Parts: sequence; C-alpha cells; structure tokens
Amino acid sequence: MMMDDDAGGSKAMSQFLDKLAVMIGNYGCHQIKCGAQASPAQFQQFAKPAAQKAIKIVKEKHPGVPVIYFANGGSSYVELQRDMGAGMIALDWSVDMAEARKILGPDVMISESVDPTVLFGTEEQVWSAVRECIDKAGGPGNCHLLNLGHGVMQGTPEESVGWLVDECKRYRGKDA
Repeated sequence: MMMDDDAGGSKAMSQFLDKLAVMIGNYGCHQIKCGAQASPAQFQQFAKPAAQKAIKIVKEKHPGVPVIYFANGGSSYVELQRDMGAGMIALDWSVDMAEARKILGPDVMISESVDPTVLFGTEEQVWSAVRECIDKAGGPGNCHLLNLGHGVMQGTPEESVGWLVDECKRYRGKDA
C-alpha cells in the first residue's frame, strides 16, 4: 500500500494514516482533559480487554511473530499485566526490576529498561546500571531483555552507548 501510494496510485495508506493520526490526537486530548492516566480499575475494565483482543488477533494470524506488550505509565499495575497473552511484558525504567520479577514470576519474559540518563555518567556508573538491571531480573538469560528507556537522548556521549552495549554482552551475572 505504501509503495502504491508513493507511486501516485491509491492514496489509501496516506488517508488511513491521516485518519488514525486525527483519532489518536483527539483521544490524547481527551485523556489529558480527563486526567491522562487510567487507574488500575479502568485498565482492567477498558484497556486490558482491548489490548488482549488485539494481541490475540496478531498471534492467531502470525503465530511465529513475537508480541511485546507495553503499557505506557502502567508501572502502577504490573500485576494486572501478567496474563496479557503477549510473549513479553515491557516495563519502563521507573519500575523496580526485582519487584516486577517477583510480581510477574520467573517464567514471564520481561523487557526492562535502564534509565537513559545513566549514559551521562561514568563508565562504571553505566556498567553498574546494566548489572543491577540484569541481576534484579534474575540474572543473564532469565527471561529478560535489557533495553534503554526511551532510547538514546540527544547529547548522549557516543562512548557511553558503547559502554552499555559492551557490558550487556560481557556481563555473566554477579556469581560468575
């Protein structure tokens, strides 16, 4: 569809994305007006069933494709995300990894972030943040994918990104 749109054929993709952008923008404005954050009860009643339905549709049509679920601002109701049906639950860096692991259990795949501001620190501070996140998840290879929360911030020293990547590859756990 994108290629046809780009070539001057059907404009279905551009029209669809435009309508989607308008709906998402209007919905975002409505959320701001109403307080912008779903309570755990609202999540349970409204967002969770819709997200589970979407996950189920994707998994039924594409069973080999991993599905990762991320609830922006969902750190206050991690326990409600345990049974989303996704292959992995993604959490932001504000969630304590050890607490999330305890709540979700050892068999739930978790993607947990390192605070991106740590990359403005020293090499040892970056290494320490990587190790702490991995250890709190239960150690290397324990159903955990480490990532950088919200990506690399503007002005981040490039060498710091290298320190993070190198330590992720190198670290074998506190008992190694």
